[in-house]
Amino acid sequence: MSPTLVRHQLPHSGSMRCDDPPVPAGSRARTRDWAEIQERMLVPLYEAAYDRLGIGPATRLLGLGCGSGLALLLAAARGAQVSGVDADESRLELARERLTPDGMPEHTRLVSGGLEDAVPEGAAFNVVTAFHPVGCVTTVEGLTASLTAAAGLAERGSAVVLGGWGPVERCATAGALRVARRLTDAPDDCGAGGAGWWPSSRDDLEELAERAGLRPDGSGRVACPFGYADLASAVRGLLSTGLFDTALEASEQRQVEKELAEALHPYQRADGTVWMPNVFRYLIARTR
Repeated sequence: MSPTLVRHQLPHSGSMRCDDPPVPAGSRARTRDWAEIQERMLVPLYEAAYDRLGIGPATRLLGLGCGSGLALLLAAARGAQVSGVDADESRLELARERLTPDGMPEHTRLVSGGLEDAVPEGAAFNVVTAFHPVGCVTTVEGLTASLTAAAGLAERGSAVVLGGWGPVERCATAGALRVARRLTDAPDDCGAGGAGWWPSSRDDLEELAERAGLRPDGSGRVACPFGYADLASAVRGLLSTGLFDTALEASEQRQVEKELAEALHPYQRADGTVWMPNVFRYLIARTR
């Protein structure tokens, strides 16, 4: 295994930001919350896609918007050679800690540069993943450009995994995420051109694949319940997703936390835990 983590500014893909300003202390705390509370909620999505593709020692995987690296770690545990791209240096630092716990072994390359630097030596990628972007902090135009660039570094016929929210009626977290839209006065149908969460449509993953010049080749749905030890953990976990960043800029943090906690109350159980059933969807597409 030869993990490669690249800090690269692809336009608006998942947690990637093209302006990439210095990360304030509050953002670093949210990065830890993402890694310690929220990221694990998506493990069923990662594992379902990996099982379907048979990820293993022959896999050379590029993770777009790899964040703090849990999806890469799971692929590496299956024997895959993994590379990660993210413009959030704070999350990328945590990914380095996870994938290179003893520092930088000789077989590990950690580079900061262009996307081309992530290509494994002597071979192109044969799997590309973009688990987080659709229905998250992104624009369709920016994500299309990111996928097109990544597909150009992959073998012909390589699998590209796109992830996103399932039907809104099957995602209990949708009510909490609407708090961010309400606090920024953003309508639910502005997702195609704006940032933040928006309800998914039935064919949004397929439409994205077509825009990026990819060929859809199957899809699936996965239960990804969001479970938290208490209400405070739920608030911290959801704020760490980046979906509330615009709301935090528009309103005081105390107000955002208050309204988010109120939206979560219906999902708090008698023992104080918070449980929200969700369905996520993934699409397997192929490079042409």
